[in-house]
Amino acid sequence: MRQACDVAVIGGGPAGSTAASTLASMGWKVTLFEKARHPRFHIGESLLPMNMPVLKELGVFEEVQKIGVYKPGAEFCDPDPRKAPHRFFFRDALDKGYPDAYQVRRDQFDEILLRNAARKGAQVLEEHRVTKLAFAEGQPTVLTVRDAADEVQEWEARYVVDASGRDTVLGNHFRIKRKNMRHGSAAIFGHFRNVPREEGENGGLISISWFPHGWTWTIPLQDGITSVGAVCDPEYLKSRDCSPAEFLQRTLALCPSNVQERMSGAEQVGEVRATGNYSYACDRMVFPGAVLVGDAWAFVDPVFSSGVLLGMRSAQRASKYIDAYLRNDLAQAELLQEEFEKQTRRSVKIFSWMIARFNSPAIRHLFSHPANPFRVQEAVTSMLAGDIDRSNGVLPRLLYFRSIYYLYCFALLPKAIREWRHRSRRAQTEFRGGTTEVDAA
Repeated sequence: MRQACDVAVIGGGPAGSTAASTLASMGWKVTLFEKARHPRFHIGESLLPMNMPVLKELGVFEEVQKIGVYKPGAEFCDPDPRKAPHRFFFRDALDKGYPDAYQVRRDQFDEILLRNAARKGAQVLEEHRVTKLAFAEGQPTVLTVRDAADEVQEWEARYVVDASGRDTVLGNHFRIKRKNMRHGSAAIFGHFRNVPREEGENGGLISISWFPHGWTWTIPLQDGITSVGAVCDPEYLKSRDCSPAEFLQRTLALCPSNVQERMSGAEQVGEVRATGNYSYACDRMVFPGAVLVGDAWAFVDPVFSSGVLLGMRSAQRASKYIDAYLRNDLAQAELLQEEFEKQTRRSVKIFSWMIARFNSPAIRHLFSHPANPFRVQEAVTSMLAGDIDRSNGVLPRLLYFRSIYYLYCFALLPKAIREWRHRSRRAQTEFRGGTTEVDAA
């Protein structure tokens, strides 16, 4: 027998759980389909200060606080290991009212959000994979779902929210998913014990370090666990001729000595995973009766830990639009849809500009030797905090930062040209289909 709901949410990650919680709180009958069973491993453990208001609105801030490691900012290690890393503390942003965040294990964090959606009234169906969708103008969408027992169900929904992340269910259905040629990256990562950290609040800093093929992260988590990973050129990862664990160790050996020292006594916990090129964007965000939120619409390099925040925010905005749409308030729905799309695209664009240039000599220099004319360093810190959506002076100063960047590109022209040629060759390789997904071994 075919079952029905007002809103079908595909995916139980942060974006999907946020949409389900918000729409259920508005009184709609929501069913969330999650292909896995929580808790399950996921990368992306570093939250931003602007996540905190969202968590409070959802009513889960205290739960997240209990599982998190206090995060006062981020540090960027100088390529010269003799120099101290430069630290960006969120308390030094333009708006001093959002001074901190938390580092979390995503299996715990995502489960908190999913269970909260159920508490708010959403029907949560784990181990239910959406395998097919049928759209018809003016009719409910029909979803074909396969459950844990491999039995097939059919559901009708007045509206569909695609929060399926990298599965990009609607992106694949409508054939609108495109590789992002400016962000060709691959990653290899795992969890470790016995990675030393500082005492006090500095022990909660996320640490970023450059190496010849990309950059590495070190994220302190609870119970003595540290998340360690490297984001690198796809061609570098394709050169792997050993296990992911051994390749990660080889990669860390290319990093400055301060990174190597921290990892000298590290003990691997669980498996090391590798993934090929993952940067993409879909051509559209909204279809009649359907919307794409979070990573289901676009994903870029995770260097600034923006993914969770952008996904949850886009889910909140989309929920307001969906509420008006289902109430048949079409004028309001049109305005909210326009706002949702505009703000989501702008937020991703702001992060994308910096991410596309993160490995450039000029950005490495500016992050290693920051200055604060026109309060530009405070604006960069605000961006690192995720504070890019408000009219509080951040965006004009980020534009000023761009002008400084281009001046340094001119000053470092030979290095900049080499980097530009490298990015161009990489983009051409991507266009020819030169990278593939690399599975964990």
